[in-house]
Amino acid sequence: MIGAWPVAEVRAAEEALMARLPDGALMHRAAHGLAVACRRLLGRSYGARVVLLVGAGNNGGDALYAGARLARGGAQVTAILLSPERAHAGGLAALRGARGRVLAGTDAAEAAAVLAGADLVLDGIVGIGGSGGLRPRAAELVEETLGSGALRVAVDVPSGVDSDTGAVPGAVFPAEVTVTFGCHKPGLLVGAGAVAAGRVELVDIGLGAYLPRPRLEVVEPADVAAGLRRPTARDDKYTRGVVGVAAGSSRFTGAALLAVGAAVRGPAGMVRYVGPVADLVRSHYPEVVVSEGRPTDAGRVQSWVVGPGMGTDEAAREVLHDVLGTDLPVLVDADGLTLLAADPGRLAGRRAPTVLTPHDREFARLAGFVPGPDRLAAARRAAGTLGCVVLLKGDRTIVARPDGRAFVDRAGTPWLATAGSGDVLSGLTGALLASGAAGAGAGVAGGSVRAPAFDPARLAASGVALHGRAGRIAARYGVPSAAGVLAAVPESFATVGLADGRP
Repeated sequence: MIGAWPVAEVRAAEEALMARLPDGALMHRAAHGLAVACRRLLGRSYGARVVLLVGAGNNGGDALYAGARLARGGAQVTAILLSPERAHAGGLAALRGARGRVLAGTDAAEAAAVLAGADLVLDGIVGIGGSGGLRPRAAELVEETLGSGALRVAVDVPSGVDSDTGAVPGAVFPAEVTVTFGCHKPGLLVGAGAVAAGRVELVDIGLGAYLPRPRLEVVEPADVAAGLRRPTARDDKYTRGVVGVAAGSSRFTGAALLAVGAAVRGPAGMVRYVGPVADLVRSHYPEVVVSEGRPTDAGRVQSWVVGPGMGTDEAAREVLHDVLGTDLPVLVDADGLTLLAADPGRLAGRRAPTVLTPHDREFARLAGFVPGPDRLAAARRAAGTLGCVVLLKGDRTIVARPDGRAFVDRAGTPWLATAGSGDVLSGLTGALLASGAAGAGAGVAGGSVRAPAFDPARLAASGVALHGRAGRIAARYGVPSAAGVLAAVPESFATVGLADGRP
């Protein structure tokens, strides 16, 4: 599991570590790691043309010290100082001592010429404490890098990105690679900041022992695999988990098929379908137990998925009421969210886990406010207010618990922005919830004694990760539709370390 920490916690950890180190040692650790990363990215040092965009403070110092190391290795290093009088004195002396070149940022013609010939541009303008967009001259220099063909590398965080929120309120350095120090920052993982950061590489400078438990985590492939319950020789279809799907209508038959299809491809042992397109579901998935009655009459299940394509009429309201009235984990999506937005009191008093899966417009109706640039705070606020797990869909989907702890996904792809993709996510995640809930009752006959603890938010985050990987697989095969994503679900299991493609 990869954690991410806000600036205040990073600063506190840095201060605690620096108290045990010689003066300047932490900056030299960061600069060394940055220089090593740049050499690897360049493929060489000798003769490489490196330009440093240097602002005031320690972020500029990191860039200058790294530039000095590259210069000593034979690189042609030029620092463009945006605030010459406030440049880090030690770093500047080191660069000059290594025969690096120094220019004032006000020398527009010379700066443009240097940038035009660069192989790599290092962004040391603003560090993790920065706020707001880039100042005009800095923005002009960054704009000139875009047409140079140089590799753009950010130091710790791209300048113009809010390290805590991922907000990008103005001009920004669009990095292809961000080399961050000590730990990940939320702004590198969520919102527009994640896009500006490009690929994030972490340099360990020894902060780990001084950081608290993270409140934001990224679910990695190994975490997904570890959280899935494998069937044992004692299991049967019931002890592996039964997921109920209440979805579809005469108008939106595909939503039912996609949600059920994803549930079938998940780790649960059985899928029950309740809805008006039972015959259609049966014809596509003969292993599914179908019913046109009410959810309360469907039989034994361990979790419910409700909402995809089921409409918002009185019959749909009754279905949602029945499902939320159970003491089972419930995932609510699509039309179910619309119904909840009109009557959020339906959640009052519900003790069993509830997972809500809105996109931005559904979120605004449900929460009463738009997510805005701080998507992490928005998801946390809605989860706390509603007392539910909130899965806020997007380029970097966020899964927030009511207590404020959250997960963010890095496996997604813009190709998932296609009709029906959310139905696949709902069915797949519902199956994970059913399997997890069944495993939590490990004392029943046939249950696995090694079942992971039931954690609906983590299972929802695993569903997002598997869904994202399926989207990438579908795009690779040239079929980035919801049907293609559905077909790729089994292979997505294989990508998290499950060799047979199934849990």
